Amino acid sequence: MANTSQIDYTVQIWKEKDQYVAHAMPLDVMSTVNSPEEARTSVDEAVRAFLDTLAGMGTLEEVLAESGYRPTNKESG
Repeated sequence: MANTSQIDYTVQIWKEKDQYVAHAMPLDVMSTVNSPEEARTSVDEAVRAFLDTLAGMGTLEEVLAESGYRPTNKESG
């Protein structure tokens, strides 16, 4: 199973009217809140929930592969 603590993603944050939108790519998870700081925190929480849900459904590795993620074999030394 994939280790979700090792999944890197880019977050873009922008303002739309009076809200800030955060988009975690390439996972395509988004969040909308009142400040850029809240946006980053909120989207990180949404990504964790998304990955936990996928893991619980048994589809985490499949969805990550579809999003362009590839497993790496990093050995701690």
